[in-house]
Amino acid sequence: VQLVESGGGLVQAGGSLRLSCAASGRPFSSFAMAWFRQAPGQEREFVATISSFSETDYADSVKGRFTISRDNAKKAVYLQMNSLKPEDTDVYYCAAHQSVYLLRRPSQYGYWGQGTQVTVSS
Repeated sequence: VQLVESGGGLVQAGGSLRLSCAASGRPFSSFAMAWFRQAPGQEREFVATISSFSETDYADSVKGRFTISRDNAKKAVYLQMNSLKPEDTDVYYCAAHQSVYLLRRPSQYGYWGQGTQVTVSS
């Protein structure tokens, strides 16, 4: 499956952004999807994941502020980010794996997008 992210940009602290990830290729509905983020020189960090049954899991740092969702008909997954903080500044990546489990480690994901930059100014 091929993944393409969009929706990143520059926003002030307290603002909102909605990231989108468009998938193509294999049947989308059977994939669990996730968002990760990474700062330069840092390890890729788990943000949120959604299973093929729309179960969700979030990192503690974003719980209550971010919402992951999916639209199987459009082959898309979204990340609604509210109450953004400067520490949310990162490159955000969409990822996919073909499993029923909610997984948090980057090594467990076989498909990745190219990333989209999110910058939150203070």
